[in-house]
Amino acid sequence: MGTRGLILGIESSCDETAAAVVERGARTLSSVVASQIATHARYGGVVPELASREHLRAIVPVVRAALAEANVTLADLDAIAVTSGPGLAGALLVGITYAKALAYANGLPLIAVNHLEGHIHAVLLNERETERGIENVNSQASNARPGPPGNDVNEKPALALVVSGGHTHLFLARPTASAWTYKLIGRTLDDAAGEAYDKVAKLLGLGYPGGPWIDALALHGNPHAVPFAFSQIKTKIHLAGKAPRTKGAKTAPIANLDPRFLFSFSGIKTAVLRYVELHNLRPEAESRREALFTGPDAPAHPTVEDALAQCDPQTLDLIASFQHAVVGDLMKKTFAAAESLGARRILATGGVAANRSLRARFTAEAARRNLHVAFPTLALSTDNAAMVATAAWPKLQAKEFADPGLSANPSLALGR
Repeated sequence: MGTRGLILGIESSCDETAAAVVERGARTLSSVVASQIATHARYGGVVPELASREHLRAIVPVVRAALAEANVTLADLDAIAVTSGPGLAGALLVGITYAKALAYANGLPLIAVNHLEGHIHAVLLNERETERGIENVNSQASNARPGPPGNDVNEKPALALVVSGGHTHLFLARPTASAWTYKLIGRTLDDAAGEAYDKVAKLLGLGYPGGPWIDALALHGNPHAVPFAFSQIKTKIHLAGKAPRTKGAKTAPIANLDPRFLFSFSGIKTAVLRYVELHNLRPEAESRREALFTGPDAPAHPTVEDALAQCDPQTLDLIASFQHAVVGDLMKKTFAAAESLGARRILATGGVAANRSLRARFTAEAARRNLHVAFPTLALSTDNAAMVATAAWPKLQAKEFADPGLSANPSLALGR
């Protein structure tokens, strides 16, 4: 076992096979990601069975590449960390089974990491690496040694927005002497924000994943052309505080959550569908999909410029209005929660946190309110293993190791 605080992280919760080596939760030595976008793009979404198969193919070479890139061996590691949930059951099992085998064969402790917690620590990793870079520059100028990285006790509590294709959650994250604690503040009751992006993109004949396409094309439309609106979510009396029968809400009751901080994106997805039908935009969408992706003359790698040439002004206005409304709802509820909780620090993370409009509007609103807002790098926004290894660092310090019977938990919750 090593002594440098090196953790090998493994992530396989959805459609990315990833491995990374991180030192003391603060310095990324390697980060390797094998994407499955090309496999799932033709279906407009992730096919679980195909995802599991691709993970099986990629897991061994990806881990080997991460170790080689970090210039370390398994003997140099202090622990192995793996995502145990939430996610796709078969995909999770590939990563967990391989991580357990590696840990057992090399006498290393195994650390289970919640995928949502990993996304939160992606922001913290970026902040620590940025601070470390500044400290190194200062130390070279003064011949002083920088302090030890990854000192969680010095971190401040934060309101974390985790927003991706599978999740839209608000957590109050607090550091303690041994680990981080999380309190669930709000979440989506149905579709996640990223899922709404994917479905709207598919409806309009655009590619998968939908977020990058919509984000790029929204720059060319009028965000106020279509007046989408979100209604206030109210607690259903007949449910008596239990979760409604929706996929996003079945893992935790809502009785203790403030309705002001609950999200719902199925309505705007339906509103876009109705707009498409009312204005007879479906033929154009089918023609766009054929021209960009499925037709015999479709480009091998369609670009935003190719898509822009296939979009009329009305479609561009629809795209811009959809994005403006979704980002506005995320921003409204996140900042309302921060004000209610007295949080002075906001962490926005997950795949949708790579959205340019979200970053710009959150940054501007935080400055107006005199709050601090932080994002991960674009590479750390989407699923990766560096965030898993980073989240495992305080668990290693606390000797919080996984049980030998660790298995996948597709509905694993974070915070209560």
